[in-house]
Amino acid sequence: MIRGCCIAILAGVTLLLPGCQNASEETLPDKISYNFHVRPILSDKCFTCHGPDANKREAGLRLDIADSAYKHLKDNPAAFALVPGKPEESHVFLRISSSDSSEMMPPPASNLKLSERDIRIIEKWIKQGAQYEPHWAFVPPVKPEVPEVDDEVWPTNEIDRFILRALEDRNLTPNEIADPERLLKRASLDITGLPPSLELMDRFLADPSPEAYEKIVEELLASPAYGERMAVYWCDVARYADSYGYQDDNLRTQWPWRDWVIHAFNTNLPYDKFITWQIAGDMLPNATLEQVLATGFNRNHKFTEEGGVIDEEYRIEYVTDKTNTVGKGILALTVECAKCHDHKYDPISQKEYFSLFAFFNNTYEKGYEGDITQSRPAKPPMLELSDKQVREILSFINKKDTSSLMVSVMGELDTPRTTRILARGAYDAPTIPVSPATPEAVYPFPDDLPRNRLGLAQWLVDEKNPLTARVFVNRIWQEFFGTGIVATSGDFGMQGELPSHPELLDWLAVDFMENGWNIKRLIHQIVMSSTYRQSAAVTPKKLERDPDNRYLSRAPRFRLAAEFVRDLVLASSGLLNREIGGPSVKPYQPAGIWEASTSGRGLLATYRQDHGPDLYRRGLYTFIKLTVPPPSHIIFDGSNRDQCEVRRLRTNTPLQALVLMNDPTVLEAARVLAARLLDETTSEREKIEKAFRLIVCRKPTDAELNVLLRYFDEEKTALEGDESKARKLLDVGEYPKANHEPVTHAALMQVICSIYNIEEATTRS
Repeated sequence: MIRGCCIAILAGVTLLLPGCQNASEETLPDKISYNFHVRPILSDKCFTCHGPDANKREAGLRLDIADSAYKHLKDNPAAFALVPGKPEESHVFLRISSSDSSEMMPPPASNLKLSERDIRIIEKWIKQGAQYEPHWAFVPPVKPEVPEVDDEVWPTNEIDRFILRALEDRNLTPNEIADPERLLKRASLDITGLPPSLELMDRFLADPSPEAYEKIVEELLASPAYGERMAVYWCDVARYADSYGYQDDNLRTQWPWRDWVIHAFNTNLPYDKFITWQIAGDMLPNATLEQVLATGFNRNHKFTEEGGVIDEEYRIEYVTDKTNTVGKGILALTVECAKCHDHKYDPISQKEYFSLFAFFNNTYEKGYEGDITQSRPAKPPMLELSDKQVREILSFINKKDTSSLMVSVMGELDTPRTTRILARGAYDAPTIPVSPATPEAVYPFPDDLPRNRLGLAQWLVDEKNPLTARVFVNRIWQEFFGTGIVATSGDFGMQGELPSHPELLDWLAVDFMENGWNIKRLIHQIVMSSTYRQSAAVTPKKLERDPDNRYLSRAPRFRLAAEFVRDLVLASSGLLNREIGGPSVKPYQPAGIWEASTSGRGLLATYRQDHGPDLYRRGLYTFIKLTVPPPSHIIFDGSNRDQCEVRRLRTNTPLQALVLMNDPTVLEAARVLAARLLDETTSEREKIEKAFRLIVCRKPTDAELNVLLRYFDEEKTALEGDESKARKLLDVGEYPKANHEPVTHAALMQVICSIYNIEEATTRS
């Protein structure tokens, strides 16, 4: 269903977002497309009664498929819903254009009504032959011609030409390039998840060469922090967590798999291999330890350790989770809707769901391996790694102790297990057997591929598969622009939104595959584009014509992800521990949260905070307990990792302000940064200016600096008569206390806290 979406353009077909112009004055497209013009109208206004849901269907009429729409009407065999080329004989058109309340459709009682433009579109579509089309996302992408544009100066690369063509069609113009400081902050945060250092800022500002920005981009992509930043996104997709979930929610050690993800991104493992290794690395010929470790992706789901459970019930739950994760995380389809019945909207039957399920139904994992008293940090099949293997083969794993390291991975039964359709999806209601297969509407499973997980992986990355490349480039676009070209990045199906720039999406997908599924190259293309480098300034005209910025006439502004809010605070203060990989850590957290939400059993019954350098690790490494995710992460809309997530919401709540004003990590960072600035032989003005640059990543204006200096003087005056209050303010965090005069130290700390709470500080713009 289209919900206020951008409506797109294909092969010269033009559509406009709601609100862009007066709808009654809009010129109709020359060629009406079923997918991009007609189906959104029918989906919104007609499919409730004449769509795929047989239980709600009226008059035996389906308008979502051609065979039904062209047939004679059930109650009037001489009449037809659609007569191609003849709207005057098509009862769909006659009913939607009728002014007779007893005849008009949708009926007045439904509170649904077609606009005059909707009616004209359907009339013109019928005149042009009322041609139905396969769902756009199920048609393999073809690389379109790069469009010509009127402004030949602005575009930097092909991306810009697609964006500019759509802007010119709407009488919009792009913004100028952002100022260097804001552009550097944007690129650094987007590529590494960290703010730029002062050294990087000064170096970039001092370089007048045309290549200055590209050199910085390449430097950021080569940074180890890039792999950590990308791992945050992929851990959401892979539902990575540090505990098993369910009631006991005990400890597990999947973090070596996370170390592999960081390593894979940093070494620029091609996406087709990245997917293949995670789905079926253990089944590759002469599989390496690294390829087997990668299959931990499939085992990140929850496990139960509660006595009395039914083994088969939970085994089915685990296989279901694997199936759904591939569906949503790689294909962007809501396949889970077909577990209990045929999908109501997408062409995925229950049989096809369990055929996909069959690929994962042959592992020898059990639903129940024993209760919490017999718990191990990994469940069979598992990979047990020695110090020697880590040292000589898997050196990217940050193993700190000499104990045995266990990771849950995949392993295949010698004799295939029979998979059956489960009536209503119930584990104890097996019906007819099915063989491993994939949804026909997406791409039929080739006969020359093995019907196992390796064959599934090969099917996923086959260049004939219409979804995998499209879905991934859309997700990367989402990471850098806040919203994907397809806004519903987890649903490319019939109910998902249409792409704002379908030709650009196809061009990127094909270009990505043609160039070896190279992820860093794709990101380089995006961040080098003029589209990405625009300023975020907005005019009333742009706000009126494109309120959601779907056509990108300006750079988007949005708050940093939860992990990167933490990273910015730690990096700007100098506290950040830049160690790569290793076990997750437990930073400051309000007391009693775990204890109030636990069964009282196991290693995670109580929260045992870490100390020393582990307190200052990146947000990626914060320990995630499934039943009680880290509170500061959740407040900033972090994923709870309970299931595959491909897009985080962005909210704006008072709790977020309370975190930035009161969280011990923020207060400690302000204290430590203030102490380091006091160690320098600079003026108060210079200290505050440096703090501002470290946190906001630009030089403050004179007005901003004067406000902060006044606040510093006010705080200092207020504290001078009460040194004990100053010492109390400074008594936060475990980092060693500096020996500075407390009143000045506390006053400067308060100024730095205020800078952390400036909206711009935690905003990517």
